[in-house]
Amino acid sequence: MEEKNGLIIVHTGNGKGKTTAALGLAIRAWGDGLRVLILQFIKGQWKYGEITALNKLNEIDGRMELRRLGKGFQRGAEDKTEHIEACHEALKEAAAAMESNNYDLIILDEINYAVKFGLITVDEVKELLAHRPKDLHVVMTGREAAREVIDMADLVTEMTLIKHPYQQGIKAQKGIEF
Repeated sequence: MEEKNGLIIVHTGNGKGKTTAALGLAIRAWGDGLRVLILQFIKGQWKYGEITALNKLNEIDGRMELRRLGKGFQRGAEDKTEHIEACHEALKEAAAAMESNNYDLIILDEINYAVKFGLITVDEVKELLAHRPKDLHVVMTGREAAREVIDMADLVTEMTLIKHPYQQGIKAQKGIEF
């Protein structure tokens, strides 16, 4: 039996594709028989295509679970209380999932944003990662990943924006960007 070393993977940067890359990895893992949990720290209940696809995969055998825990992107000077509470609940769910040994891959979608926006601390994320089982793969997405998280990671990919249709006044396209 081959030894499994759980990796800490970070997808960061100002370019598009961080969550998309993580979800592609989730599909690959599911296809190879792994048990996958995706916890979304920021995204609210907005409907987009990958949610439908992931839920269909989960219906097949229960190995692709998605929990949408965020309250959506925070806008301006609104009260952060609900966002902070939601992110702390997501941290608790992540810790419980890691302890459960029910998953081979856990994706912490937009956790880097949660740190950037002050909804959780980098120390809380470091504590979470420090207590994960050694054979558990963890993927973290979001812009401006904290240096401390990057230092703990085994693999870091930075998506770099070169050109985006929004810059030309083209709105997000269903099936492509959401």
